[in-house]
Amino acid sequence: MSTPYERPQVPDKVGVDGLEAKWVPVWETSGAYRFDRTKTREEIYSIDTPPPTVSGSLHIGHVFSYTHTDVLARFKRMRGLEVFYPMGWDDNGLPTERRVQNHFGVRCEPSLPYDPEFRPPEKPGKDVVAISRRNFVELCESLTETDEKVFEQLWRQLGLSVDWTMTYQTIGRDSRLISQRAFLRNLDRGEAYQAEAPTLWDVSFRTAVAQAELEDRERPGAFHDLAFTGPDGADVVIATTRPELLPACVALVAHPDDERFKPLFGKSVRTPVFGVEVPVVAHHLADPEKGRGIAMVCTFGDTTDVTWWRELRLATRVVLGRDGRFLPAAPHGVPSDAYAPLVGKTVHTGREIMVRLLREAGALHGEPRPITHSVKFYEQGDKPLEIVASRQWYLRNGGTDASFREKMLARGEELNWVPKHMRVRYSAWVENLAGDWLVSRQRFFGVPIPLWYRLDDRGEPDYDARLLPDTLPVDPSSDVPPGFTPEQRGVPGGFAADPDVMDTWATSSLTPQIVGRWSLDDDLFERVFPMDLRPQAHEIIRTWLFSTAVRAEREHGMLPWRETSIAGWVLDPDRKKMSKSKGNVTTPAGLLERFGSDAVRYWAASARPGVDTAVDEGQMKVGRRLATKLLNASRFVLGLGVPSPDAVATEPLDRALLASLAAVVSQATAALEALDYARALQVTETFFWTFCDDYVELVKGRAYGDLGPAAASSAQAALVTALSAVLRLFAPFLPFATEEVWSWWQQGSVHRAAWPSPTAVDGDPELLSLAGAVIAAVRRAKTDAKVSMRSAVETLTLTGPAELLARFADIQADIRVAGAITNIETREGDFAIEAKIG
Repeated sequence: MSTPYERPQVPDKVGVDGLEAKWVPVWETSGAYRFDRTKTREEIYSIDTPPPTVSGSLHIGHVFSYTHTDVLARFKRMRGLEVFYPMGWDDNGLPTERRVQNHFGVRCEPSLPYDPEFRPPEKPGKDVVAISRRNFVELCESLTETDEKVFEQLWRQLGLSVDWTMTYQTIGRDSRLISQRAFLRNLDRGEAYQAEAPTLWDVSFRTAVAQAELEDRERPGAFHDLAFTGPDGADVVIATTRPELLPACVALVAHPDDERFKPLFGKSVRTPVFGVEVPVVAHHLADPEKGRGIAMVCTFGDTTDVTWWRELRLATRVVLGRDGRFLPAAPHGVPSDAYAPLVGKTVHTGREIMVRLLREAGALHGEPRPITHSVKFYEQGDKPLEIVASRQWYLRNGGTDASFREKMLARGEELNWVPKHMRVRYSAWVENLAGDWLVSRQRFFGVPIPLWYRLDDRGEPDYDARLLPDTLPVDPSSDVPPGFTPEQRGVPGGFAADPDVMDTWATSSLTPQIVGRWSLDDDLFERVFPMDLRPQAHEIIRTWLFSTAVRAEREHGMLPWRETSIAGWVLDPDRKKMSKSKGNVTTPAGLLERFGSDAVRYWAASARPGVDTAVDEGQMKVGRRLATKLLNASRFVLGLGVPSPDAVATEPLDRALLASLAAVVSQATAALEALDYARALQVTETFFWTFCDDYVELVKGRAYGDLGPAAASSAQAALVTALSAVLRLFAPFLPFATEEVWSWWQQGSVHRAAWPSPTAVDGDPELLSLAGAVIAAVRRAKTDAKVSMRSAVETLTLTGPAELLARFADIQADIRVAGAITNIETREGDFAIEAKIG
């Protein structure tokens, strides 16, 4: 047996348990993933990582998609690139506010003064405590800081190779500064504007909702047949699911080609109960097959009402307030006494009252007809959206500008999508934009709109007389505009703050600018922007990906990244989408403890890009066995010792292994360059099991010296060469097990080692397949004979074509030793293997 020049420090026992606790602090102390900002843009691979929402706990879906990103980050780092891989926390917005309200038992009341001594109740009671906006924001900051520590601990346990010195918060000072600066630049260029308009409104959260945040849900409803009085006194019957909006009716509408209603076009009818005269108009969106074929136009029942109101230039009669209740005053033209029963009522109660009044007036034909229909909700809300008139801020995104819409469609074609079919979702969204992006929200914990307004002599705001800040970030609710004093707030001739904050997507859409510290650190920004990769889930293509592309186009005239990797959803074991409301969310902490991080990562990385994947503990068990096998196989190989540096593989079977390895390296590299981590894992794993089950067993005897020192040296050289490459191929997927093995015999971290190269080897990969087939047949024969695998085989007979027999001669010695075979016979003919047990 050859003498190794080095004896690795191989432990007596190996296992996957405890590897996370061992290596996470080592990586942090050594700065294994610390970003080197001295590198040039060409030497850097920058990732625009999604900042997870900090509003409770991470779920298995986060582990799933963030593992995909980490695999790519580790691969690029081993390819010699300096990886810019920061982590952010999306901590502003409704989810955080709702969590704070429930956790502390408080609600925000902006009219209350700040109480510096306020402490939340230790145990929230039934009575919710009203607190000032500033006190509320402080609680939000406190709770998110706690949540972020828990999130970071789990990310570290999972093995994310993030530079933890570069974290950011979407509500942090720099994020607020960059968000406000971008908004003011949008405003200066005319890309941001304010308008009083019908707005989708969530009555529970009392905030405006953007088109991208809508969710259609099937809900029970009913058609009510209402009789309007026609010009000749005859009934004109319409069907509506919202009879409570009758006082908001401004017209009846039918399709222009509908012969039933052509005589009514241009004439008026009177509403039941209220007796208000409204016109009958024609519009192509009216559906002759829906209801009675003629519809009631109200301001506003749904988005189609808004379209009819705008395009037909109809009157406005608003009856619902921002609290979802009927306003105290009847709209113009509606009799106050008839409207009075509705004042202050909710929509549900208002509907019951209106149905009763219609029935008493004889204007309700028949009984309501139950239906199921699609109703619009805010994606995080639990009550149907209403449409109210309000003053809001918008960013131009192509919804009302065909030329900009075409430009954004072209950017979608320019972006490299993985998988490619996800581009269709982007294009469909952009093509069907119904309006500009509503970015203001009537909430508290968010980035404030950085403006004030002059107040006129009556104390009313002049929305055209905007006051701009001279420093950023700014909170107009507590800060004072240049040239004013605090005493002038809210008084005639003074100023008033814009009360709104930005939609959380208005900040998240600037993550490339935030992580690159745009306008704060130009040197860093030029080194990382435009970024290389945007990884994200498919359901937020319309919100996050598109909005980020819009902001980059407006500010920089380019895409903010080169390519995007889109992850699928994680499904429960019944293949249903996980949802907190359904109660089927799996939290990852227990899985990481039971199976180990490498095993959970293996399950995640086995899913193809963009494919929805079920939580599969069986797959995690496979991953755990793989990591364990890697440790044990490495222990055997390195236990033989590492041969001298000039030792080379000379035996045909060894060279066959290395030729096969070269092909695997090429395939895995190409797959990862194409962001197909699942394919890379598959080809690596397949090779590894062949290596363990066939090759190691075939050459074990020779490696121990059964065929002499030269043959042993060849086997050891091939074993160590293959192990080194396999460890590096697996490193992005199984970072803990591979780092553990690497430490037994190498300096530094495997995660900073060079990615293996597909070194050309003069070998025949088919020899490895042939040897595997023969030794498998020998094992089957021993199993069938119910004897030990160490039992001798009296005779092995291989039948095959002459060319195959000639190749078999090159590996015959290894087969003889590995199978404990006494005699080997070959003959020409159809391929067959026969093993005779003595």
